[in-house]
Amino acid sequence: PEDPATSYAELQRWSVEELDTFWRAIAEWFDVRFTTPYRSALGEDRMPGATWFPGATLNYAEHALRAGEDPDRAEQPALLHVDEAQQVTPVSWADLRRQVGSLAAELRALGVRPGDRVSGYLPNVPQATIALLATAAVGAVWTSCAPDFGARSVLDRFQQVEPVVLFAVDGYRYGGKSHDRTETVAELRREMPGLRAVVHVPLLGAPAPEGALAWDDLTSADVEPAYEQVPFDHPLWVLYSSGTTGLPKAIVQSQGGILLEHLKQLALHCDLGRDDRFFWYTSTGWMMWNFLVSGLLTGTTVVLYDGSPGYPGTDAQWRVAELTGATFYGTSAAYVMACRKADVHPARDLDLTRLRCVATTGSPLPPDGFRWLRDEVAGPDGELWIASVSGGTDVCSCFAGAVPVLPVHLGELQAACLGTDLQSWDPQGKPLVDEVGELVVTRPMPSMPIHFWNDPDGTRYHDSYFDTYPGVWRHGDWITLTSRGSVVIHGRSDSTLNRQGVRMGSADIYEAVERLPEIRESLVIGVEEPDGGYWMPLFVHLAEGTRLDDRLRDRVKTTIRAELSPRHVPDEIIEVTAVPHTLTGKRLEVPVKRLLQGTPLAKAVNPGSVDNVELLRFYEKLGQERAAAR
Repeated sequence: PEDPATSYAELQRWSVEELDTFWRAIAEWFDVRFTTPYRSALGEDRMPGATWFPGATLNYAEHALRAGEDPDRAEQPALLHVDEAQQVTPVSWADLRRQVGSLAAELRALGVRPGDRVSGYLPNVPQATIALLATAAVGAVWTSCAPDFGARSVLDRFQQVEPVVLFAVDGYRYGGKSHDRTETVAELRREMPGLRAVVHVPLLGAPAPEGALAWDDLTSADVEPAYEQVPFDHPLWVLYSSGTTGLPKAIVQSQGGILLEHLKQLALHCDLGRDDRFFWYTSTGWMMWNFLVSGLLTGTTVVLYDGSPGYPGTDAQWRVAELTGATFYGTSAAYVMACRKADVHPARDLDLTRLRCVATTGSPLPPDGFRWLRDEVAGPDGELWIASVSGGTDVCSCFAGAVPVLPVHLGELQAACLGTDLQSWDPQGKPLVDEVGELVVTRPMPSMPIHFWNDPDGTRYHDSYFDTYPGVWRHGDWITLTSRGSVVIHGRSDSTLNRQGVRMGSADIYEAVERLPEIRESLVIGVEEPDGGYWMPLFVHLAEGTRLDDRLRDRVKTTIRAELSPRHVPDEIIEVTAVPHTLTGKRLEVPVKRLLQGTPLAKAVNPGSVDNVELLRFYEKLGQERAAAR
């Protein structure tokens, strides 16, 4: 038999060399319903500005609800909602279709028209999925934030796109506590004068505020969904970059582009179908939520978990997987490493026999994470597909990751995805193999942004991806493409460590240091200094009851030297009270680097996108002290 690695590599090469034929084949294979036909799959073949399926019209929501047209599926669950009390509430395909139909008719009655923006300030509950699908059904443009975002953060996002409707909760539950959001919602209403309607979703049981519409009143009619047939490149939703500096980028993706990209990604790469249950731990403020909802496109039952990742215990997500019979479960690399540290034993303590794949994203999964999943999650037969994936909000998909027919190598992503011309380039634009380079995509993908909101001449879009290599998407990650076709991600290229001309990913250092039980979390920064020098401090958040003495400092350095190289050893090890993150949980490497280079806090970071802005004052002060001492 043919080696699957060779045959996949050939298929992948064909898929990027023959983009037009490949995407036509995807549309035909998945029986995409075009109301008007297309002339070609790829119209304009350029970046930015590629055009896809010119002339075609369709509707994303129609495809997401298509499985419910089958009478045999009508009463089966489309959604399984789980809360922190581990209560499972199903929503059948028939009920999902009915509620989407009812809400879409009400949106039309409110005057919502194709192209209007509809916003959600909602957690990962069925109402958010229903509101997204009803918005898409009428051809309007969806955008959402999670309710743990404060008012300023939400306004930085929503005010850019000027929504006409706001769906908002009265509060949410997280970590065993209720968090009231009525004041925040009142502020959002005051600051968004263009709102024609506010829909109250009473998660905590509060009465609807004055002038708001009640969710149940809008979703109780028995109405078949009516789908607006829109052009392929009609906007579907607006996502936001983590926005660590300046206003978050408002990234617009198309109905058709997302439909085709997600069918390819979920059905072929994730191998999801009608018998699967798809669970990804996420919030509505992160692209993985949009990706999760798209599981409906493959007729899969989607698991919506609303709550803390580690409440009531570190093993909470594994318990959700057990309760719902998840077959494919996605989480963050950080959660896997936290479980390893907390001595969690999922396979021993829970029935995970239905689980065939654990996928991770957010940051590179270290080799120790792969080992832990194999040892503690795989069943007695040792069978478990570990899919480390990497992509971005910018394409709402993966560049590299899961391939069901390929082997899994420790610490590596299996391969570049179909239709994705993923390459690793040196600064001169020369492709590299088995060497670290810039992650670039040299041919267009249908889910690339059609534009950024409020970027009329496309300058901000161009500068975000295309200013380094003209006509080529530069993503801002360091990667290695191996000679066997697998992919290693090394971290962000704009905060990558570069000592004596040798580039190193911060992820390697975190993996080594955070193995030590004394280190809870760490942050390593490489600072180019005006005199040509290079300062590389390591900031450590210690476990309770631990002191940063010379013995621990030596252990950290010895560990890094032994596991990585002397070049990886930091110049200083400095204790901090906690490591600062974006609201989506990424370490704030680039803003901290700017603060250490002397940039004032106001210019180095957008405070609304940070989990705790006070943590950054320490780095600002340190940067100022170093500048003064020069």
